[in-house]
Amino acid sequence: MPDKNIFDPEKITLIDFKMIKGQVDTPENFDNSKVSGHQLDNSLKLAFNLVDKLAKVDFTLTIKTDSKGENESEATGNFHLIFIYRIENLAELAIPEKNKRLNLDAGLANALSSVTYSTSRGILLTRLQGTALQDFVLPIINPNKLLQNK
Repeated sequence: MPDKNIFDPEKITLIDFKMIKGQVDTPENFDNSKVSGHQLDNSLKLAFNLVDKLAKVDFTLTIKTDSKGENESEATGNFHLIFIYRIENLAELAIPEKNKRLNLDAGLANALSSVTYSTSRGILLTRLQGTALQDFVLPIINPNKLLQNK
């Protein structure tokens, strides 16, 4: 198991970001004033390149308005964001096991999840302006819950 004292968030650098998909679909006669809330489904996946000390985080989100039947159909948003991080001491924080899985330091996993999620919140705030989803704000959550997603 990785040593809990070797995790240092200052050894993580966000080196690349890509929006693979960023789409908002709004029905023709959609009335934004009838929206009472939003439904959110998201998924976060981690992948690592130990040789190059890189971590890739795939974050997908589906957002749907909830008009309680007041609109004929709902507006939706689909986003796929990729973040690439360099981690100076990745070899100490991600130890390969015999089953080809990694024993990952909990602090590192939490940091990658936290930075990805909070950065995504800011990206969505700007991307959703002027759309039917403009009132949606990615809620604050425990980032460890993202790591337990399907």
